[in-house]
Amino acid sequence: MDKIFKGVFPIAPTPFKDDGTIDTESQKRVLDCMIDQGVDGICILANYSEQFLLCDEERTELLGLCIDHVANRVPIIATCSHFSTGIAAARAKQAAQRGAEMIMMMPPYHGALLRAGPQGIIEHFATVAEAAGVPVMVQDAPLSGVDLSIDLLVRMATEIVGVSYFKIETPHTADKLRALIAAGGDAIVGPFDGEESITLMADLNAGATGTMPSALLPDLIKPVLSHYAANDAATAETLYANILPLINFENRQCGLRACKAVMMEGGVIKSDHVRHPLPPLPKETRAQLLDLVRPLDPVALSWGR
Repeated sequence: MDKIFKGVFPIAPTPFKDDGTIDTESQKRVLDCMIDQGVDGICILANYSEQFLLCDEERTELLGLCIDHVANRVPIIATCSHFSTGIAAARAKQAAQRGAEMIMMMPPYHGALLRAGPQGIIEHFATVAEAAGVPVMVQDAPLSGVDLSIDLLVRMATEIVGVSYFKIETPHTADKLRALIAAGGDAIVGPFDGEESITLMADLNAGATGTMPSALLPDLIKPVLSHYAANDAATAETLYANILPLINFENRQCGLRACKAVMMEGGVIKSDHVRHPLPPLPKETRAQLLDLVRPLDPVALSWGR
């Protein structure tokens, strides 16, 4: 656990054929395209991978496919969120044994009423961390509806061996990151942000060392982090301002469908199908998205052409 993970760790989409079945060849192309964008690592089976629309057998298939195909070219983070502590621990152990270098999870929740309290959350993550034996990233996301206070996050970092990375994507992310780093000190090894890097500059200013966007434009996001790390905040801000309209449109208008639309346009995947009940991207929204993408020319737009 001495290795430090930082930089750009985008989420791999799960490509489906038009009939809704997994397109394994397109999945391999997605991974190759992401690596060619210079990513520092890849997150699989996450929310933007449509993990909530995958059955257990498909998760196992994708876990093996992704880890085998990446073949240690970059580290892989595997998402193992589940309300059941036993299932989450089994998923984490399986992922680590297959070669995932980190586990990411949301706190245990199931709908509006089934949520663990602080002690249950501590026990949940402790059990999973022990089963995995690799670093664990806590995903603090509005989707769970669980309030992870600074005090609770610091408890997790200081009391649970292996819990040292935190992906914060709640409202006022920068304030929470800053408070978490101040309170947790050296126990906060990897403060990350998410939500397609929509608050990246504020979060870097707050101390974030990594970001987890979609796979749409990590090649354009990485220079922002590189210049910021080189104490060239002015260039970082200029580069970020150039891509922010696209990031905002992705985050607010398209969600996970944006990356698929661009990758299909760029020949990376054959279909931008999303599984029901997610609706397809409206044609007008797709056209606006591509109008924003073309002048920026991200790798994903031309990789397969």
